[in-house]
Amino acid sequence: MTGRAAASSGARAWAGISLLALPTVLLGLDVTVLYLVLPSMSADLGPSATQTLWIMDVYGFLLAGFLVAMGALGDRMGRRQLLMIGITAFAAVSVFAAFAPNSELLIAARALLGIAGATLMPSTLSLISNMFAEPRQRAMAIGVWATMFAVGMAAGPILGGVLVDRFWWGAAFLVAVPIAAIVLMLGRMLLPEYADPRAGRLDLSSVALSLAAILPIVYAVKHAAAEGFDASVAIAAAMGLTAGAVFWRRQRRLDDPLLDVTLFRNRAFSVALTVLLIGLVGVGGTMYLVTQYLQLVEGLSPFVAGLWMGPPALAMFAAGIGAPRLARRIRPGYVMGGTLGVSLIGYGLLATVSLDDKLPVAAAFALVYLGLGAIAALGTDIVVGSAPASKSGSAASLSETVQELGIAIGVAILGSLTTSIYRTQLTVPEALSRSETAALADSLSATVAIADDLPAGTLVDAQLAFTTGLNIASLAAGLAIAAATVLCLRMLRHLPRLGHEQHDQKAELSVGRWSDYSGR
Repeated sequence: MTGRAAASSGARAWAGISLLALPTVLLGLDVTVLYLVLPSMSADLGPSATQTLWIMDVYGFLLAGFLVAMGALGDRMGRRQLLMIGITAFAAVSVFAAFAPNSELLIAARALLGIAGATLMPSTLSLISNMFAEPRQRAMAIGVWATMFAVGMAAGPILGGVLVDRFWWGAAFLVAVPIAAIVLMLGRMLLPEYADPRAGRLDLSSVALSLAAILPIVYAVKHAAAEGFDASVAIAAAMGLTAGAVFWRRQRRLDDPLLDVTLFRNRAFSVALTVLLIGLVGVGGTMYLVTQYLQLVEGLSPFVAGLWMGPPALAMFAAGIGAPRLARRIRPGYVMGGTLGVSLIGYGLLATVSLDDKLPVAAAFALVYLGLGAIAALGTDIVVGSAPASKSGSAASLSETVQELGIAIGVAILGSLTTSIYRTQLTVPEALSRSETAALADSLSATVAIADDLPAGTLVDAQLAFTTGLNIASLAAGLAIAAATVLCLRMLRHLPRLGHEQHDQKAELSVGRWSDYSGR
């Protein structure tokens, strides 16, 4: 870097990163903690297959829907203040979810958790832009932040398994309470406050339009994946796209938009967002299926299944920490593309597994997670680094929107694809009662619950049908990841190595580290 170097951040800033890691880990946990809690929760609450998918992904859908609005709100009211309000609400709703007596109230609680979580993600990430001005430090801080979210995702199944074995499924939600207490006690001491002094009032029409754009499209994707394409899918998609077009035009006209759409003019910004979206679709869906495979096909307890998810968690942690350091010597696009290429081996292995393949499944998923760790760290840095500090809230909210939406879409599409294949491959014995036939056709978890009442061999046939669904879903995810790999290698190859950007301090803070690298 030429010119005057940006000031390095001190011990207080790094202590602040440690504190910001807590809500970040919490959000990652809440994405995946139900994966190993699901069988126990299903036995207690008895949700249908559709309700199960809603319990799993309504959190991510609403989190994605409200991120843009909350990022803009944090810029106006203060990012630290929004963080404090959000973590308090998140803890309160988590207690409600822990003691939900039925599936309907648990779905409602997960929806409220998504809205509360939307206040946390952009606040934590955009505060990093205020705390770290020096490029290498900021890249490392964002790498730590992204890694902590990824670690939370990876630790979710492990923690869920431990809590279910020792307590009950609702205990998985109560983890938020002590984390919230720590953040509230130390937040004002370690975290700076930042509000954009030039920001105007929050445009409520834009907030409504953003929700009207995202939520119908989410519904269309979910309904099409679960029930097939019908009139409701077409209507919802048309409503969402229309609202999105109106939202886009409104943001271009406003002096102080809810979302700065000019950021999309930067090719690195747009491509990095696309890679994050594709990557999280693949990981979100395959994690949902792998954790079910370990319990419902291999018959592992939640705790033991969680332990099998340990090696993938370590792989993601290593990639998240190591990728920013490696990008000091190798261009970020090549680092991201290379690790995604390695993850393709994991998707290929998942496409070939059969019964009694615990070790190959864990090894394959470790390779999948390796790719996620790298793109989460470097992709987020590219997105946030493309924007000036005053617009880091918008950039942060977009980064988290695509990641959360990717996870939710992955669960919906790959989960529904697997269910469809499961039902197609399933052979239903003629001697079953109507209720047993309905349970067998509903899902593998419902079949396992009545396994003792089924004819010999029926459960094994159902497990084979589910595994075939896992194979085909993994193959589909691998094809998408292959496209993301090509995007990284071709469209991001121009980005310089970390710490080699040609910006002085003034340009760094006002324009953004990657703003000059729009595709040359």
